[in-house]
Amino acid sequence: MPIKLPSDLPAFDVLVREGVMVMSEDVAARQDIRPLKIALLNLMPKKIQTETQFSRLIGATPLQIELTLIRMSEHQTKNTAAEHMESFYQPFDEVEASGQKFDGLIITGAPVEQLDFDQVTYWEELRRIFDWTQTHVHSTMAVCWGGMAMINYFHGVPKHLLEAKAFGCFPHTNLDPTSPYLRGFSDLCVVPVSRWTEIRQSDVLANSDLRTLLGSDQTGPCLVADPAHRTLYCFNHFEYDSDTLKQEYDRDVAAGTEINVPMNYYPDNDPSRPPLNRWRSHAHLLYGNWINELYQSTPYRLEDIGT
Repeated sequence: MPIKLPSDLPAFDVLVREGVMVMSEDVAARQDIRPLKIALLNLMPKKIQTETQFSRLIGATPLQIELTLIRMSEHQTKNTAAEHMESFYQPFDEVEASGQKFDGLIITGAPVEQLDFDQVTYWEELRRIFDWTQTHVHSTMAVCWGGMAMINYFHGVPKHLLEAKAFGCFPHTNLDPTSPYLRGFSDLCVVPVSRWTEIRQSDVLANSDLRTLLGSDQTGPCLVADPAHRTLYCFNHFEYDSDTLKQEYDRDVAAGTEINVPMNYYPDNDPSRPPLNRWRSHAHLLYGNWINELYQSTPYRLEDIGT
């Protein structure tokens, strides 16, 4: 089954051209099944790029997915047209007031990682969202800064500033091959990393409620399970396109920002050559496994979620 998207959402045409199964809202209405309701809280500046990346992954499963795009209520984006935000995004205040419930929620990263959490302008609303997930969302996937913020809120796990940006494609070890979220994973997988902060394995190990599923000797824990809060924290970027790190590198070079060539990304570390995507298959495995676990465990009646 495909993912249901508005036919005028930019991601719709992109995914159709890639061969991802998508369906318009009128076709979905004729399907005699309950679709999985998944929300995307998009904190990234390039909203359209990010919503396309995650739609690609969750749209590759055999289940019908209904995607809802959510934004922070008061924060105004400067990088995406207001018309797009008005047409496709619901502010969290409206989602909360309507009592909507979701089988799954993805919380993205945000370009605020070098700030203390309480310095982020929408921190108080985000704390409300974290609490709201416990009664209105069956399972959450919190990515990069979103994962760091959520694991800090629920468990006090600190984020630490790095002396240099962790930037590139790093090998990660499968630390829990029996986890349903790692079904089909190799013993080693490559994952894109792009951040100025880190979560340390020692801090995760100090909390018996947390379990690291994927980790790297170079960049620390990547995927951490939190069963009590029905959450996965993913500190790296399985969702990235082949050229996302290139875009970030080119942007920083053009701005005169000191930045290293992303490690293990370009052939022979030569930025003039097209980068190779070595994480796509594991990205689809991870999100497909997450959605399969949603399908197997979520209540059939949406109103029973969180009870």
